[in-house]
Amino acid sequence: MSSSLPATASPAAGRELLLQVNNIEVVYNDVILVLRGLSLEVPKGEIVALLGANGAGKSTTLKAISGLLKTEDGEVTRGEIRFGGERIDGIDPHLIVRRGIFQVMEGRRIIADMTSIENLRLGAFTRADGGVKRDIEMVFEYFPRLKERTGLAGSLSGGEQQMLAIGRALMARPKLILMDEPSMGLSPLLVKEVFSIIRRLNQDLGITILLVEQNARMALSVASYGYVMEQGKVVLDGTAAALMDNEDVKEFYLGGHGTERKSFRDIKSYKRRKRWL
Repeated sequence: MSSSLPATASPAAGRELLLQVNNIEVVYNDVILVLRGLSLEVPKGEIVALLGANGAGKSTTLKAISGLLKTEDGEVTRGEIRFGGERIDGIDPHLIVRRGIFQVMEGRRIIADMTSIENLRLGAFTRADGGVKRDIEMVFEYFPRLKERTGLAGSLSGGEQQMLAIGRALMARPKLILMDEPSMGLSPLLVKEVFSIIRRLNQDLGITILLVEQNARMALSVASYGYVMEQGKVVLDGTAAALMDNEDVKEFYLGGHGTERKSFRDIKSYKRRKRWL
């Protein structure tokens, strides 16, 4: 992978790998090439951040992993995706959920005309055990506001809907949660609350998380490792601390200059970004 960080940086570093995405290409409608040889690794029990501007291919990456590309006429045409050492690209989404991967979609995607509890039960649809009621109570421990909201989910605030979407993922008892823009549309206070819960879920339950997020500062504050995407491929990767300290990342994703820019060409380090690509 391209990287200007020290060669010693590695997401695995002696840890067991849960997810491996190896040199995949994704094509939509048999024509549009979106991912161009993307590779990344997610160690078991870690939070890994996937950063990049709009259109970089972050959401497509998550859908390739969760099998949801099929719903949008997308296909992995090259490379492979392995989860727990077994190849999963090409299998149906519900089978991927059964293996332990659950995606929290961008925009929440809750069922507005169902109650919170009904939405939570929907998250457990692949399970055959009898622990659903107990797990609903566990979700309420992390999100006590949801227990108080007994009406339809469509009446919840944006922050409460995001909590419900994460709670629904927990109901599947996942080994890996794919989170797509959990801070979207939330106030700064709610963003802090949601990311605090993400950290707790990782620490308390040991759930591995691959986090797609445009709020790079918040994402790197909870992640152990990160990848930066541009134009369908990884252009930079390293530990969260190293990325936070990297001049390129500061310039383009952490608001290092504190001024609005219309184009990367407006700043001297445009040539540095061009070197990534």
